[in-house]
Amino acid sequence: MSAPSSPRAGQHPVPAVEATALRKSYGDVRVLDGVDLRVEPGTVFSLLGPNGAGKTTTIRILTTLTAADAGTARVTGHDVVAERSAVRRAISLTGQFAAVDEMQTGEENLRMMARLSGASRAAARSRAAELLERFDLTAAARRPARTYSGGMRRRLDLAAGLVGNPEVIFLDEPTTGLDPRSRQQLWEVVKELSAEGATVFLTTQYLEEADKLADRIAVIDGGRIVAEGTAHDLKSRVAGHRLDLVLGSRAAYERIAARAVLRIPETLTLGVPTDGTAAQVRALLDELDPGRGDVARFSLHTATLDDVFLTLTRTPPRTADSSAVAPTSTAHPQPTEETGRV
Repeated sequence: MSAPSSPRAGQHPVPAVEATALRKSYGDVRVLDGVDLRVEPGTVFSLLGPNGAGKTTTIRILTTLTAADAGTARVTGHDVVAERSAVRRAISLTGQFAAVDEMQTGEENLRMMARLSGASRAAARSRAAELLERFDLTAAARRPARTYSGGMRRRLDLAAGLVGNPEVIFLDEPTTGLDPRSRQQLWEVVKELSAEGATVFLTTQYLEEADKLADRIAVIDGGRIVAEGTAHDLKSRVAGHRLDLVLGSRAAYERIAARAVLRIPETLTLGVPTDGTAAQVRALLDELDPGRGDVARFSLHTATLDDVFLTLTRTPPRTADSSAVAPTSTAHPQPTEETGRV
């Protein structure tokens, strides 16, 4: 993959992705409510948010598949409306579900994509072989894609998107439904792409995915960007640590719940932000449990992206190894993005 060209001395690099005040509604449902984004070339940028937050709609606007109601967006310096063809030549998009032709072999899928991008037959064969080897699919190259596992189909789908050496690679929740091993393999591919100079725009519900891969993370909820920065920046916004308390009674739980960023009513567990110092932990315990009879157990944790979600969004995220959300009394139902409507 060819790396993006460097700016001349004294020039600032053109952002790989730039969006200003994006708005989008479907009927009475406002999906995006003034989204601003800036992604620097050669970085991994993660748009992190719960289901229905607006991630897929954002990516559809940036990849020219959906028109915004208001606002502007540019990809590699090209306007997504006025220069749609130029944007499409510069990008690839891998969605939540593999879009390969399952009746064709893996090799045939890649050769077809190369031919559609204008490559000669010889160049298409060469590029297909290169990508099959890169994505560890050579042994299955002549098997129909319908016989591939979910992880193999997802790797083939990503390989198809890289046939034309795109400058910006959009990955819309690419590891949804994958087993842990397949997810790790895809993470390694993303790291390699970034190391080679490509820009990767990743949407995800998985905290660990964003934490491990992204140079910068934007947290979206309810169609708005509620926080942006490095993983360290975001964690520092919700205090350095969290004091988890297991309460001895429902009454004690209800009394302290307003102070908590983590609430698990089933186990009477509350998480309270703290700087982690011994002095503050002692002071918190004395303040929250002055009679020293309400707290059954406590533990101290370094702040994680879970805490960012629980503090800044209305809906808790998925963990990296489960599709279930963490139980919390702060969750609210959200419209689903999986239908492609939001």
